[in-house]
Amino acid sequence: MSASAARLIKPVLYGYFRSSCSWRVRIAFALKGIEYEQKPVNLIKDGGQQLTDQFKAINPMQQVPAVTIDGITLSQSLAIIQYIEETRPEPRLLPADPKQRGQVRIICDIIASGIQPLQNLYVLQKIGAEKVQWAQHFINRGFEALEPILKQTAGKYCVGDEISMADICLVPQVYNAERFKVDMSQFPTIRRLNQTLTEIDAFKVSHPSCQPDTPDDLQA
Repeated sequence: MSASAARLIKPVLYGYFRSSCSWRVRIAFALKGIEYEQKPVNLIKDGGQQLTDQFKAINPMQQVPAVTIDGITLSQSLAIIQYIEETRPEPRLLPADPKQRGQVRIICDIIASGIQPLQNLYVLQKIGAEKVQWAQHFINRGFEALEPILKQTAGKYCVGDEISMADICLVPQVYNAERFKVDMSQFPTIRRLNQTLTEIDAFKVSHPSCQPDTPDDLQA
């Protein structure tokens, strides 16, 4: 298939409604105005559909999200978003200024490397009974680092006054923090940014409460 023909096919997102990494990709698609198809992967049912041989062929790490786009399959949410940014640059999700780009990447990495992996489903399943306290500890630890950084970088959004990949990472992580009953009053800058961002349509339509695989009792 030619590259131009591949671009005519809707991207397919393999994700899970409550996966914060899947939500990042949904936000990016929504901000870019990209139509896509969803193929839900239930991380709980039957021991986890991500662990099947069928899904392992799509993503050998057996994690969501994965995206088929332009004739290729990508995994890892930030790699997917960066590919979307590079191939569909408007509206941009990385600032034009290199210093601001650096700040966006720091915020993304703190969340995507320093917080989320330590409180994801796979880790919490291994922790067992202490999972809530474990999740609270690592989210608090990460937010204690993030709050003073955002106090310096934020305008209307995480870095200045343009929505960026940093905002795409922040909102799903705050959702996780609220799920695990983290006291968000400790983090006024994070809380303010989250309140602003969750009023934006791209963040609303991508929310876990309104996805094709959202259980009836969790739907908005």
